[in-house]
Amino acid sequence: MILVIAEHSNGSLKKSALELLSAAKSLSEKLGGEVVAALLGQDLSGAASELAKYVNKVIAVEDAALADVRAEPYTTVLTNLAKELEAKAVLVSASKSGLSYSARVAMRLDAPLLEDVTSLDVEGGQVIASRFSYLARVTETVKALALPIVISVKPNIFPVAEASASGTVDKKAADLAASDDRVKVGEKAAAKTGRVALDEADIIVTGGRGVGSAEGFTKLVEPLADALSAGIGATRAVVDAGWRPYSEQVGQTGKTVAPGVYIALGVSGAVQHLSGMNRSKIIVAINKDADAPIFKVADYGIVGDVNEVVPALKEAVSSL
Repeated sequence: MILVIAEHSNGSLKKSALELLSAAKSLSEKLGGEVVAALLGQDLSGAASELAKYVNKVIAVEDAALADVRAEPYTTVLTNLAKELEAKAVLVSASKSGLSYSARVAMRLDAPLLEDVTSLDVEGGQVIASRFSYLARVTETVKALALPIVISVKPNIFPVAEASASGTVDKKAADLAASDDRVKVGEKAAAKTGRVALDEADIIVTGGRGVGSAEGFTKLVEPLADALSAGIGATRAVVDAGWRPYSEQVGQTGKTVAPGVYIALGVSGAVQHLSGMNRSKIIVAINKDADAPIFKVADYGIVGDVNEVVPALKEAVSSL
């Protein structure tokens, strides 16, 4: 059996949950066993019903202590669940949340851990995976020599699963110990941009120093993103300058994204930034410097001033 931990927010599944199901189904065909999806949290009925459209069995673990993602209670619940179900593999998203507890679960299960993987295969009953390293310029192949195994899957790599099931939802108690409640979430402040989140966006418009200023984002990046219903990204230099919040930073020290379309406006293409977006399916670059490194990875490039090209591009998009 393969256990998938489905992430959710505001009563709905995250895109990463459906990507995990796709990865798990592919793995189950080679490793054997059914795919079971688990939800942890509070008020899970909506997300559980949605998840049951993709997998035959859903396990919902509801408890007030699981309302916020905290490593210790999540580790206890997932470890107990994996042991009870005798899971061959536990799949989690390599998100900030998933990475906070995946290693702990592996340790408690005495299981190998494959982190941030981009592909999965089975050879001789052993799981083989690929993952990026050295700023995504090298692809490593790693193998787990034993089962069970814990795997964190890189977001935006696997396709989204298709709804093809009419599954059941089983509810389970959390069964937590006092030691699992040592860390509390004091306050959460969510950014309210009204735009799609970077890790959920199929189109991303990113601005670099070539945009010129914070006002340049308002005049150029935001209108184009709105016209395309896209997420907004920024380079580290832009974030360090205070033009945009850290939550929008793309790159080695920010978020790694792989949307269908990535539009880079005034982005030079430092290797640290490329490592966070060079797996995008289509890359479009607009920069007045014809020698900018971004053009080496771009599928389409325009050498020109963003102040002239972007308004024309936005007008063309709006007229469609």
